[in-house]
Amino acid sequence: MKDKVSFKKVISFGGAFIALLIGSGFATGQELMQYFAAYGNMGVVGILIVFILFLILGNELILTGYDINFENPNDIYFEVCGKTLGRFFDYFSVFFLFLSYTVMVAGAQATAVEQYNAPKFIGGIVLAFFVILTVYFGLDKIVNIIGSIGPVIVILAIGVGTISVVRNISNLPQAANDLEMALNSKELNVASSNVILAAGSYVGFCVIWLSGFLASLGKELSNEKEGKLSIFTGAFGFCLASFIVSVAIYLSIGKVYSSQIPMLILARETHPVLAHIFSIVIFLGIFTTAVPLLWNVVARFGEDKSKKYRMLTIILGIIGAIVGLTINFSKLVNIVYVINGYIGLVFAILLISRYIKRKIK
Repeated sequence: MKDKVSFKKVISFGGAFIALLIGSGFATGQELMQYFAAYGNMGVVGILIVFILFLILGNELILTGYDINFENPNDIYFEVCGKTLGRFFDYFSVFFLFLSYTVMVAGAQATAVEQYNAPKFIGGIVLAFFVILTVYFGLDKIVNIIGSIGPVIVILAIGVGTISVVRNISNLPQAANDLEMALNSKELNVASSNVILAAGSYVGFCVIWLSGFLASLGKELSNEKEGKLSIFTGAFGFCLASFIVSVAIYLSIGKVYSSQIPMLILARETHPVLAHIFSIVIFLGIFTTAVPLLWNVVARFGEDKSKKYRMLTIILGIIGAIVGLTINFSKLVNIVYVINGYIGLVFAILLISRYIKRKIK
């Protein structure tokens, strides 16, 4: 029946939402440290802002995809922004998503080096190989694979974060001083001058990641309620994990602020075996984001599963891997995400305006 909600689809789509956003920045803890933990107690306000905006923007994207059934995922930009501005975001999103894929490769490389002392390029090469292979087989395979992995990663991240919070809660009175010391050292990269701008920038780069993917998922919905439940499931799961892990990082900021992979330090403190397990979780998190990022870029120029699509998957996947293997991970996160986040925020504002107009009608 058209009105019946498939909870299997809700979990799968919500899981895909989570999996797309987790990526190298979240899974390593680097992103959460720069955008939330670096602001101390106010980081909680930032996460709350992000949650509310994810609900509004996610619903607008997936339901627009449900109503219109776009042939090309980037057509969402023309629908929301009009012809001229839509063309800018069309080209910008392809460029930014490709850069974000290179960040994932850099994150895989940093994780392999920090946890296993692996040769410099191994982690990035392994990731790129499996990403290219998955994207090669098209969108349906992508949703099935990452939709099942996403919730598992969030549960494990919440587990490690919760254990770390319990173990380090006594650090709370000292955490503010440790944070000030870390900020004064200039080794801790911060997303923006205040938490509200940081949250806006965060949503800005996330919405560019989500736009084409959610618009494409909208075509698979049976009804609007299914879409709304999918977005709530994804946004709540992701923001809950973000909150717990950010608190864990804040409580240990004096030990992790200079690390490329703060989550590994938290896991290693709990138990060395857990650090090995979580390094695998980080790779899975990077993988589940890198796949739809590369897919979005390739799908812009070639129809899903076509010969052109598969050729571009291989070529762009290899070029992105080469770029990612040559640039420092934490610097890449700070530059690519923050700058592009502010541009993405413009698109987010246009989406919110569309949402308000639809509610008024």
